[in-house]
Amino acid sequence: MRQGIVKYNNIPAGLLTEEDNGEYLFVYDEAYIKNHPDQFISFQLPVTSQPYRSKRLFPFFDGLIPEGWLLNIAAESWKINRNDRMGLLLACCQHAIGAVSVHPVNSNAGA
Repeated sequence: MRQGIVKYNNIPAGLLTEEDNGEYLFVYDEAYIKNHPDQFISFQLPVTSQPYRSKRLFPFFDGLIPEGWLLNIAAESWKINRNDRMGLLLACCQHAIGAVSVHPVNSNAGA
């Protein structure tokens, strides 16, 4: 299982999870729902307390991943398969252009 903290303008907005079965889950943070109920990260992901599930990486998040020659550089530099969309998202999108960024959650802390 891999996870990323999704931030909107550096404010934690939610948690994106790639589950062990390959499905994806996005859940808005409770404080974000309370303080920013109208500040959705994507039109397809309006602010709600209900989790979003998908068999593929949500198109909005996939769109944050670099393309073309920049994707080649990122995949080679971090030795990540170009088809590992969650791996690329976590490696490349901490300082994405725009309001949304994705920061890896270190699940191996203390291990």
